[in-house]
Amino acid sequence: MKFQPLTCVWEITMGCNMRCKHCGSSCAEPLPDELTTEEAFSFIDQCADIGLKWITLSGGEPLTRKDVVQLVERLSSHGITVNIITNGWLMNEEMVHNLKAAGIKTVAISIDGTREIHNSIRREASYEHAEKSFQLLKQAGITAGAVTTISKQNIANLPVLKEELIRMGLDSWQLQIGLPMGNFSERPEWLIEPAQVDDIIEFCYQTAIENRIKIFPADCIGYYNRKELKARQISFRNPELPLWDGCNAGIRSFGILHNGDILGCTSIRAKEFVEGNIRERPLRTIWEDETKFLWRRNLTKKDLSNECGKCIYGNKCLGGCPNTRLTIHKSIYAENDYCSYHLHLKSLRTTLSALDNVDLLWEKADNYFALKAYQETAYTLDRLLQLTPNHLDGLKLKGYVEYMCSNYELSEQSNRMALSIQPNDVYAWKGLGISLHKQGKSMEGITCLEKAAQLSNYSDEDVLSDLKIVQKEMQTSQIAATLQ
Repeated sequence: MKFQPLTCVWEITMGCNMRCKHCGSSCAEPLPDELTTEEAFSFIDQCADIGLKWITLSGGEPLTRKDVVQLVERLSSHGITVNIITNGWLMNEEMVHNLKAAGIKTVAISIDGTREIHNSIRREASYEHAEKSFQLLKQAGITAGAVTTISKQNIANLPVLKEELIRMGLDSWQLQIGLPMGNFSERPEWLIEPAQVDDIIEFCYQTAIENRIKIFPADCIGYYNRKELKARQISFRNPELPLWDGCNAGIRSFGILHNGDILGCTSIRAKEFVEGNIRERPLRTIWEDETKFLWRRNLTKKDLSNECGKCIYGNKCLGGCPNTRLTIHKSIYAENDYCSYHLHLKSLRTTLSALDNVDLLWEKADNYFALKAYQETAYTLDRLLQLTPNHLDGLKLKGYVEYMCSNYELSEQSNRMALSIQPNDVYAWKGLGISLHKQGKSMEGITCLEKAAQLSNYSDEDVLSDLKIVQKEMQTSQIAATLQ
């Protein structure tokens, strides 16, 4: 299996006993096409067959589904770790006992602020029900956590809410950004500003180092921010936890809706993102179909627009949370305004635009380069070259740092401009050669590298080394093509 699914989110019902003002699924009454218990059991067995390890049951309100305990029990019998997200309204001693006996691992309760705020968003007395549910879960020895959807209604309330959750003795707390979908889309004034992402990250970081509650920023919060990574490492108890490596949808995870529709992610639920239905095709067949999940499996940095398409982390990050891009810009391929690193670069560009001293800009570029901050170097050189387009050293360095950012077309452009000023520049010919090779124009690239070698009288070791590497990679690809 090329892609191994490990996790799944299952919206087992659209029925809900609340009408939350920020509900992304606009849940209300259960729909007539919900999977039956027998169909649900079949899906569970298929999950076990493909090697699923973890599943989260959500809704709607999952506890409104009468067979929810049976589903948990069936999943647990296959060794699949089961978590559930609930509003807590129907949580009582009997339900807690039954869930524990069925093998539930974690119960997370949605809580979106202190009493007044939470009740105004969800339902009168819902905060009291959630608090009582936490008590019952703790008494039963079930791991209990909270999930908070952040909006302008509650972002300032997070420090107070933190103290409340700690007082309740919760094990963990997940924060996620409310996005304009479902009921939330009717309240655009609730959407936080992009700059507030850094405030959330700072809050998560400070909470993590306090070590009084494990705090987990959801996948929509990031990216490539040292404090965000540190917060995750502390809460996961893993100092080696790596940087964000792209959305798992269709790669290591999938979602299923109440009616059996399979998606990469339950938040990305428009018809064009439905990959199949388990009433029509087996789960394994859908998952292994090479024509499915292509919006994620075939996604590359080149597909992303604007700053994400030029970002040094683009090949790894792939724009962060795709649902953020989709809900904000109506395209899965748009840039991510809610990325912390994007905010950093936007601020840097604003600062640089106010500078008109070429020598100062060159000094800044050189300092960034010394730190291997290649993206920042490129931004600084962009401003320098706006002021002095024929700055030869600036063009050559721009060619190098764009190459290091995997922006091979931009690297080619800068090196060609440098050669238009100094036709016999060895460094520019070398940079042009390797940037062309990375774009699949290897023969043209080798010609450029040979030109660089000739101009250096075959004495430049870097040029000769790059020439040998490109030639070897060409031979390898040719052999591979022959074997195919």
